[in-house]
Amino acid sequence: MAATATPRTARVEARIAPDALAVVRRAAELQGRSVSDFLVAAALKDAQRTIEDAQLIRLSVQDQERFAALLLNPPPLAPAMKRALKARQRLLDGAK
Repeated sequence: MAATATPRTARVEARIAPDALAVVRRAAELQGRSVSDFLVAAALKDAQRTIEDAQLIRLSVQDQERFAALLLNPPPLAPAMKRALKARQRLLDGAK
């Protein structure tokens, strides 16, 4: 006897105003999809966009140029940073 397979889908429930449901039904119909398929696709698209927006940094052209210029010609280190680097090196040398 075959083992019972675990379901490949999960159920999600949501409440929606009747007017909003009518719009969703119409949009799903125009795309030839079921309401469920339409909602899943729309939710997935929005979720991916949200994740992308959280993970990507977008810079204006001016900011990109400034960033590149600072990478290519970094400003001199502040005295506190120089001291921190020396302290770090002493710690690394002591760990050997």
